[in-house]
Amino acid sequence: MCTPCCISQLACCCGSAACSLCCGCCPKIKQSTGTRFMYALYFLLVTSICVIMMLSPTVENEIRDHIPFYTEMCENLNAGENCKALVGYSAVYKVCFGMACFFFIFSVFTFRVRTSTGWRAAIHNGFWFLKFLALLGCCAGGFFLPNQEKFLEVWRYVGATGGFIFLLIQLMLLVEFAHRWNKNWTSGIKYNKLWYAALALVTLLLFSVAVGALVFMSLYYTHPEACTLNKIFLGVNATLCLFVSLLAISPFIQKLQPTSGLLQSGVITVYVMYLTFSALSSKPIETVEKDGANVTVCKFPFNYGSEGDKKIVTGVGTVILFGCVLYSCLTSTTRRSSAALRVCRTTMPENERARCCFCCGDDGDDYEDEERTGGGQNVMYDEREGTVYSYSYFHFVFFLGSLYVMMTVTNWFHYEDAKLEKLLDGSWSVFWIKMASCWVCLLLYTWTLVAPMICPKRFEA
Repeated sequence: MCTPCCISQLACCCGSAACSLCCGCCPKIKQSTGTRFMYALYFLLVTSICVIMMLSPTVENEIRDHIPFYTEMCENLNAGENCKALVGYSAVYKVCFGMACFFFIFSVFTFRVRTSTGWRAAIHNGFWFLKFLALLGCCAGGFFLPNQEKFLEVWRYVGATGGFIFLLIQLMLLVEFAHRWNKNWTSGIKYNKLWYAALALVTLLLFSVAVGALVFMSLYYTHPEACTLNKIFLGVNATLCLFVSLLAISPFIQKLQPTSGLLQSGVITVYVMYLTFSALSSKPIETVEKDGANVTVCKFPFNYGSEGDKKIVTGVGTVILFGCVLYSCLTSTTRRSSAALRVCRTTMPENERARCCFCCGDDGDDYEDEERTGGGQNVMYDEREGTVYSYSYFHFVFFLGSLYVMMTVTNWFHYEDAKLEKLLDGSWSVFWIKMASCWVCLLLYTWTLVAPMICPKRFEA
């Protein structure tokens, strides 16, 4: 039983066969989904390494205490005193440079691949061990680049540009997810009224979280004598969220898009509140004079607590990042990022029913299966007639995601003293990027609501 499964895994790692788990009780998996999960696993692995590198003092001490001849080894590797070159912001830049090169090369390599039967598609869907070695080689190669100071100076601007573009794509994925969620659950109301109750409950929960976040920020991020900017942006963002919520249920929008509702605006409102909270947490500290001393005001109280509390904003942002990566892996939305901006007034197909887990696509599609002779997981070959997503665009999104991870971990432009424990010390560049993201997110969602009214012929069924 074990030997056939091991042979199939070897064919996956060193050949073009599709990968799957050895457990036969696991549900079927589509070949396209399995491929995207493997690339997401590579992405997660390198991101974890970058986070460890930014914990340089802790990592260095642990390694030095447990590895004999550590200092001598660093000297032989020309990695600097106690391997300083292998940790810190510069190491993160080099590792992310390698990961970005890996995905960019594959983006170019798979350009205009239309069928999964070609040799380029076979490399994209298989040979995982060889691609893992290639990824390691790319990441290691960054440490041998000449003129490192000039490279770091130029690469941080490339990273900032790519990171911001990825943030826009992340916003489009979120808007598309909100529309898809509302459309799927709304379609179930005519079959079962419980879907209406589920819609109402989730919508109420989302707006409760948003209002709670607004109240919390009003209490801790405002001060009677300071933080004027915080008060302005809290008021502006709350007003804009209220506006798009009322717009979503307005009669003329409902006439054009009957599936539009408060669930979508609830998702967008919660995300905007998170971005606002993250932006205010990233703003440089403000002080007021009290009893002859300067007192810090308008700061998240957890900042003065344990190290774990200091990383709350970063942790939530990381969860959202990987949530978007997994969502793109589970769906075919990566074929066109513009899909999030083209919400048509079409009804759901008759064979597509409302369900709680709607991200995994249609399970009812009849694809050709391959039974694992070792009793492993079944693979559904859903790309027999053609690719179901754009390989090139998928890798390009991961290329931009690599740059976004690099800039996030190193605190964007302020990379000189960037450490995980200093991410909340304050940065105007991070503040404005995240605040601008709030408005872009609201603008994208508003466009999906009013686009059928502005361009009616383009959105006709």
